[in-house]
Amino acid sequence: MSKLVLYTNQKSPPCRAVILTARALGLDLTEKEMTLVRGDKLMDEFRKVSPQHTIPVLDDSGTVITASHAIMIYLVCKYGKDDSLYPSNLIQRARVHTALHLESGVIFSRLSFLFEPVIYSGKSYFHSDRVEHIRKAYRLLEDSLVDDYVVGNALTIADFSCISSVASLVGVVPLDEEKFPKISAWMSRMKALPYYEEANGTGALELAEFVLGKKESNATLFL
Repeated sequence: MSKLVLYTNQKSPPCRAVILTARALGLDLTEKEMTLVRGDKLMDEFRKVSPQHTIPVLDDSGTVITASHAIMIYLVCKYGKDDSLYPSNLIQRARVHTALHLESGVIFSRLSFLFEPVIYSGKSYFHSDRVEHIRKAYRLLEDSLVDDYVVGNALTIADFSCISSVASLVGVVPLDEEKFPKISAWMSRMKALPYYEEANGTGALELAEFVLGKKESNATLFL
């Protein structure tokens, strides 16, 4: 077995998606927790493997893969005992790709759009239109959930990717279970995974609490 090193951060949804995938595959990762701030003792080491300076980054005995979706696909294709998490059937694979694009292009991007002004620009409120965009993202995901999982009735990396963002979002923009019953049921299925809490639940809660705490602390600056 190759030595798998993951540069990661527990609060990061893309990093948590990779860890969910690794846990599902039964892989052991050496996790190097990054803060991506000046003074991080791992920064010099990290720059050598990631010219983009973004996480997650996987170092598989010298083979470096960046971007969460690429890492997840790589891990399943190289180490998976079967193709269930990333189907070889072209139609199913296309549907997985569609869901991955929904996560990165809509769900995660809108999470960033909502959170970043509070985290980085000192804002003490969430823009109402951005909150509404989150609810619209919930609606898109709800309408996509035709079966038990994001793609059909079997767990795939699309579920790991989507839950990593949604689990943090619902801590900031609460999910109305009456309006979004399919998402609610799907989240319950994901939380039932034996590795879910350690791989995703704790970090998702930490991110939501961090953003809400930052929002409150920013507000005190103007008192």
